[in-house]
Amino acid sequence: MGLFTELKDSISRVTDRLFSEQEPKRIGIYGPPNAGKTTLANRIARDWTGDAIGTESHVPHETRRARRKEDVEIERNGKTVTIDIVDTPGVTTKVDYEEFTDEMEEDDAIRRSREATEGVAEAMHWLREDVDGVIYVLDSAEDPITQVNTMLIGIIESRDLPVLIFANKIDLDDSSVKRIEDAFPQHKTIPLSAKEGENMDEVYENIAEYFG
Repeated sequence: MGLFTELKDSISRVTDRLFSEQEPKRIGIYGPPNAGKTTLANRIARDWTGDAIGTESHVPHETRRARRKEDVEIERNGKTVTIDIVDTPGVTTKVDYEEFTDEMEEDDAIRRSREATEGVAEAMHWLREDVDGVIYVLDSAEDPITQVNTMLIGIIESRDLPVLIFANKIDLDDSSVKRIEDAFPQHKTIPLSAKEGENMDEVYENIAEYFG
């Protein structure tokens, strides 16, 4: 009887641990095209798992389908969070195939614009249905006050999702983090260069604290 009780208690403890563990949080990386979303996603994934997520490119809409890296465990200052990174296509109000004709043949440009348009729809679906939090990436050398940024931040706020704004590309001479802070003062803004790996310690501290 004692052995049976001990076995039952042991199974109960294991079961409790299994069901008490939280599922990884799905964190969507959002923002306009060419803000450096995939560069950031790759930086995070490589730093914590050794693997990249997707291809980086200066050509707009290189990412045309959402890509996911699961079980990325980030630890900083005694806090740990396990997340699934969802690298989403850049969101824009219009995709024109002529954006790509300097880089590729017209048929390829038309196909890329069609795929990019489908990618925008997929990104919006993820935002409305399938993410638990958002990392919003902006190019700090560009004006953040755009229709797309205002719309997306509004959707994020309407869903009451936790969001961190990352002011990327601070390695550029015309970068202005303050411009982004002034545009969205209701949200925390973290400066970084995903390409150069600058200020990534602060990035990870905020991810662990905010999404943990």
